[in-house]
Amino acid sequence: MSPRAVPATRDRLRIAIQKSGRLAEPARALLAACGLSWRESRDKLFCYGESLPIDLLLVRDDDIPGLIADGVCDFGVVGRNELDEQAGERARAGLAPAYQALRPLGFGQCRLMLAVPDHWEWQGAGQLQGLRIATSYPAILSNWLERQGVEAGVVELSGSVEIAPRLGTADLICDLVSSGATLAANQLKPVETLLDSEAVLAGPVREFDDERAGLASMLLRRVDGVLKLKDSKLLMFRANRDTVAELSRLLPDAEPLVQLPGSGEGPLSLQTMCHGAITWQRLEELERAGAQGLMVLSVERSLA
Repeated sequence: MSPRAVPATRDRLRIAIQKSGRLAEPARALLAACGLSWRESRDKLFCYGESLPIDLLLVRDDDIPGLIADGVCDFGVVGRNELDEQAGERARAGLAPAYQALRPLGFGQCRLMLAVPDHWEWQGAGQLQGLRIATSYPAILSNWLERQGVEAGVVELSGSVEIAPRLGTADLICDLVSSGATLAANQLKPVETLLDSEAVLAGPVREFDDERAGLASMLLRRVDGVLKLKDSKLLMFRANRDTVAELSRLLPDAEPLVQLPGSGEGPLSLQTMCHGAITWQRLEELERAGAQGLMVLSVERSLA
C-alpha cells in the first residue's frame, strides 16, 4: 500500500472532480442532475454530501487517477487522455491496472493528435523515424510509436508544447486539439489522431465489498439515466390507425409508440421517448405522414 493509501472500508462514496477547468462545471451539473447536493468546506476542496452519503473532492485533473488507485476516492470525472496516460505509465512501470473508465460522459471532447509544421507534406507514420516529438503524453505517444514500428525521440514537456518546434527542441508535437486555433497560431497543422478523448467516469478495477457497493450501483444507474435523457424528448401527437406503421418507421431512434387511454373511435393519442434530435425537418416529415398536433416536451428525469 502506498503512503497515500487509506483503509478501503467506508460507508460513504467519494467522487473526485476538477476544482477548476473545462470539466469542472459539466461534472458538477451531471452529479447535481443525479440528485446529489453538498455542503462545501471553508477551503472549497471538500464537499460533504447532504442528499446522499456521497462526498466530493475538488482536485487537479491529473491527481484523479492516483487518488482512485490509492483508495482515497472511489470515482472520478476525468479526461480519458489523462486516465489512459497514467494507465500507460503504470503498465510501463510493471504495475497492475488500478482504475478503469466506467462511462463516457459526452462532454470535454478533444483529440490527442500529431501536429507538424505547416510546410510539411504529411506522408504517414514512417516519416517520423529518427525525429523528435514534444508531448505531455509520453506513455500514449510511446505506445503508439511502438505499434507503428517507428523509433522516434519523445521529448516530454509539461506545458507550452506547441512552441517546441519554433524553439528547436522538437521537430513536431503530440498534443490535445479542440478547435485547432492554438496550432494555427504556431504555424502547425494536425495530421494524425492518436486518441479521441472526452470526460469519463472512472472507478477502481476491484468491486466494492462494503456499504459503498449499493451506493455505487445506485450512482451508476442515475448517471445512465441522466445521460440517456440528455438529448431525449417526449414526443406526443395524434394519428389515424392506418398511419402508425409509417410514423414508427420515421422514428428509428425512439421507444415504441404508446397509445394513451381515451382515444375513442377517432385518431389515436400517441407518445414516445425520442433519443435523437427533433428538428423542424423531422416534425414536418411526421406531419406529412399523418401526425397531428405534434408536441415536443423536455424530460427532466425518468425511472424507465
